Amino acid sequence: MANEGPRVRQNYMAILVAAVAYFLLQVGWFSMFMQPWLDGVGRTREWAMSTGLNPALQYGISLVAAAVMAAAISCVTQLIGPQTVLRGVQVAALLWLGFVLTTFATEYAFEVRTFQLLAINTGCPFVGMVVEGAIVGGWKKK
Repeated sequence: MANEGPRVRQNYMAILVAAVAYFLLQVGWFSMFMQPWLDGVGRTREWAMSTGLNPALQYGISLVAAAVMAAAISCVTQLIGPQTVLRGVQVAALLWLGFVLTTFATEYAFEVRTFQLLAINTGCPFVGMVVEGAIVGGWKKK
Protein backbone atom coordinates (compact mmCIF):
# COMPACT_ATOMS: atom_id res chain seq x y z
CA MET A 1 0.00 0.00 0.00
CA ALA A 2 1.50 3.34 -1.07
CA ASN A 3 1.96 6.17 1.40
CA GLU A 4 -0.72 8.71 0.56
CA GLY A 5 0.94 11.54 2.50
CA PRO A 6 -0.86 14.21 4.47
CA ARG A 7 -4.60 14.53 3.94
CA VAL A 8 -6.06 17.98 3.40
CA ARG A 9 -9.65 18.54 4.44
CA GLN A 10 -10.88 22.01 3.63
CA ASN A 11 -13.32 23.59 6.05
CA TYR A 12 -15.40 25.69 3.68
CA MET A 13 -17.20 27.55 6.47
CA ALA A 14 -13.86 28.60 7.98
CA ILE A 15 -12.65 29.67 4.53
CA LEU A 16 -15.82 31.73 3.99
CA VAL A 17 -15.54 33.41 7.40
CA ALA A 18 -11.83 34.09 6.83
CA ALA A 19 -12.56 35.58 3.39
CA VAL A 20 -15.30 37.84 4.75
CA ALA A 21 -13.00 38.96 7.59
CA TYR A 22 -10.25 39.84 5.10
CA PHE A 23 -12.73 41.59 2.82
CA LEU A 24 -14.02 43.75 5.70
CA LEU A 25 -10.43 44.52 6.69
CA GLN A 26 -9.75 45.71 3.13
CA VAL A 27 -12.77 48.00 3.23
CA GLY A 28 -11.60 49.58 6.47
CA TRP A 29 -7.92 49.67 5.47
CA PHE A 30 -8.39 51.40 2.16
CA SER A 31 -11.01 53.75 3.62
CA MET A 32 -8.50 54.76 6.28
CA PHE A 33 -5.58 55.10 3.85
CA MET A 34 -7.59 56.38 0.86
CA GLN A 35 -5.84 59.73 0.42
CA PRO A 36 -2.23 58.52 0.85
CA TRP A 37 -3.02 55.60 -1.46
CA LEU A 38 -4.49 57.93 -4.11
CA ASP A 39 -1.46 60.21 -3.78
CA GLY A 40 0.85 57.20 -4.13
CA VAL A 41 -0.78 56.00 -7.33
CA GLY A 42 -1.09 59.52 -8.70
CA ARG A 43 -4.89 59.62 -8.78
CA THR A 44 -7.68 61.71 -7.30
CA ARG A 45 -10.91 60.91 -5.47
CA GLU A 46 -12.80 62.05 -8.54
CA TRP A 47 -10.94 59.51 -10.66
CA ALA A 48 -11.74 56.75 -8.17
CA MET A 49 -15.46 57.55 -8.33
CA SER A 50 -15.59 57.89 -12.11
CA THR A 51 -13.74 54.82 -13.38
CA GLY A 52 -16.90 53.36 -14.87
CA LEU A 53 -16.15 49.97 -13.31
CA ASN A 54 -18.97 48.11 -11.66
CA PRO A 55 -18.34 48.19 -7.88
CA ALA A 56 -20.11 44.83 -7.49
CA LEU A 57 -17.55 43.27 -9.84
CA GLN A 58 -14.67 44.89 -7.95
CA TYR A 59 -15.96 43.74 -4.56
CA GLY A 60 -16.79 40.30 -5.94
CA ILE A 61 -13.26 39.83 -7.25
CA SER A 62 -11.89 40.98 -3.89
CA LEU A 63 -14.04 38.49 -1.98
CA VAL A 64 -13.23 35.57 -4.30
CA ALA A 65 -9.51 36.38 -4.13
CA ALA A 66 -9.69 36.45 -0.32
CA ALA A 67 -11.39 33.03 -0.35
CA VAL A 68 -8.73 31.56 -2.65
CA MET A 69 -6.06 32.96 -0.34
CA ALA A 70 -7.75 31.46 2.74
CA ALA A 71 -8.03 28.07 1.01
CA ALA A 72 -4.34 28.15 0.07
CA ILE A 73 -3.31 29.09 3.61
CA SER A 74 -5.51 26.28 4.96
CA CYS A 75 -4.01 23.76 2.56
CA VAL A 76 -0.38 24.64 3.32
CA THR A 77 -1.11 24.75 7.06
CA GLN A 78 -2.43 21.20 6.95
CA LEU A 79 0.34 19.91 4.70
CA ILE A 80 3.17 20.92 7.01
CA GLY A 81 1.88 19.69 10.35
CA PRO A 82 -0.90 19.81 12.91
CA GLN A 83 -3.59 22.38 12.21
CA THR A 84 -3.36 25.09 14.89
CA VAL A 85 -3.92 28.83 15.15
CA LEU A 86 -0.18 29.42 15.56
CA ARG A 87 0.71 27.29 12.53
CA GLY A 88 -1.94 29.05 10.45
CA VAL A 89 -0.53 32.46 11.44
CA GLN A 90 3.04 31.31 10.73
CA VAL A 91 2.10 29.90 7.33
CA ALA A 92 0.20 33.06 6.40
CA ALA A 93 3.10 35.32 7.44
CA LEU A 94 5.62 33.19 5.55
CA LEU A 95 3.47 33.08 2.39
CA TRP A 96 3.06 36.87 2.62
CA LEU A 97 6.81 37.36 3.01
CA GLY A 98 7.71 34.91 0.27
CA PHE A 99 5.18 35.97 -2.34
CA VAL A 100 3.28 39.18 -1.60
CA LEU A 101 6.04 41.42 -0.23
CA THR A 102 8.67 40.19 -2.65
CA THR A 103 6.40 40.65 -5.68
CA PHE A 104 5.31 44.15 -4.68
CA ALA A 105 8.83 45.22 -3.63
CA THR A 106 10.32 44.16 -6.98
CA GLU A 107 7.56 45.87 -8.93
CA TYR A 108 7.82 49.05 -6.86
CA ALA A 109 11.60 49.18 -7.20
CA PHE A 110 11.28 49.27 -10.99
CA GLU A 111 8.25 51.58 -10.96
CA VAL A 112 10.05 53.89 -8.51
CA ARG A 113 7.10 53.97 -6.14
CA THR A 114 7.27 55.14 -2.55
CA PHE A 115 7.86 53.08 0.56
CA GLN A 116 4.60 54.53 1.94
CA LEU A 117 2.63 53.04 -0.96
CA LEU A 118 4.44 49.74 -0.52
CA ALA A 119 3.47 49.74 3.16
CA ILE A 120 -0.18 50.52 2.38
CA ASN A 121 -0.48 47.94 -0.39
CA THR A 122 1.35 45.13 1.43
CA GLY A 123 0.25 45.93 4.99
CA CYS A 124 -3.36 45.03 4.29
CA PRO A 125 -2.51 41.58 2.87
CA PHE A 126 -0.17 40.95 5.79
CA VAL A 127 -2.81 41.66 8.41
CA GLY A 128 -5.54 39.98 6.34
CA MET A 129 -3.53 36.83 5.69
CA VAL A 130 -2.55 36.52 9.36
CA VAL A 131 -6.23 36.84 10.34
CA GLU A 132 -7.16 34.26 7.73
CA GLY A 133 -4.39 31.97 8.96
CA ALA A 134 -5.65 32.21 12.53
CA ILE A 135 -9.20 31.40 11.43
CA VAL A 136 -8.47 28.49 9.11
CA GLY A 137 -5.72 27.17 11.39
CA GLY A 138 -7.82 27.21 14.51
CA TRP A 139 -11.19 26.14 13.10
CA LYS A 140 -10.87 22.40 12.64
CA LYS A 141 -13.46 20.56 10.63
CA LYS A 142 -15.37 18.02 12.70
